[in-house]
Amino acid sequence: MTMRESNDYIVDARNITKDFGDFRALDDVSLQVKQGEVVCILGPSGSGKSTLLRCLNHLERPNEGAVWIDNDLIGYKEENGVLRELSSAALAKQRTKLAMVFQRFNLFGHRTALENVTEGPVQVLGVSQAEAKRKALELLKRVGLSDKAKNYPNALSGGQQQRVAIARALSMEPTVMLFDEPTSALDPELVGEVLHVMKSLAQSGMTMVVVTHEIGFAREVADRIVFMDEGKVVLDDTVTEVLNSTNPRARDFLDAVL
Repeated sequence: MTMRESNDYIVDARNITKDFGDFRALDDVSLQVKQGEVVCILGPSGSGKSTLLRCLNHLERPNEGAVWIDNDLIGYKEENGVLRELSSAALAKQRTKLAMVFQRFNLFGHRTALENVTEGPVQVLGVSQAEAKRKALELLKRVGLSDKAKNYPNALSGGQQQRVAIARALSMEPTVMLFDEPTSALDPELVGEVLHVMKSLAQSGMTMVVVTHEIGFAREVADRIVFMDEGKVVLDDTVTEVLNSTNPRARDFLDAVL
């Protein structure tokens, strides 16, 4: 399973199966993403979308299958045909390639927006405080929050907190950005500001895998849509083909959300 030749995929997940007790959350799922692609994953709740994202960066360990990011086997090293789990430090280093933005913002409540963005580069990447601060201010400007650098999370709206979370993810200079329904916890009037930042990231060439119910965003920004149901990939095609699909399960879902 793990033997494979290098290829042009930045994300190469093959035959991923993940069980939680007797429940099969993912059933032989494969996903390939090229550099600069934006892939949106759609599907009903419980279809395995978030579990797939978490398997990509080894927050969940697949029962079967393997994930390569930029031709680097995630979570393991292979020695003489035998897989050995990476140490926590080695896994943390691998994960710097995969920045993840969650539904909940997961900011450090006792740190300012600026401090939230500088934490990772200083602690994980070994960047100096001065350089981390310079870059963090640039990133906060990029997400439209230059004036909020000294604010703590409880003084920020949900949309502002999520934009800080995106800046924090970008501070690690990732190869791929993973978004797990990044607007689902936001009030409707705040969704647009986060999607605007995500669109600008896509336009800049960032490779993105986005779990979302925002069909308008997927239609406008995605290169491909993957539709999942009951732990399987049902469709993986262009935006037009998926949104116009006559697949009964996809049609039921899309008719309910469009």
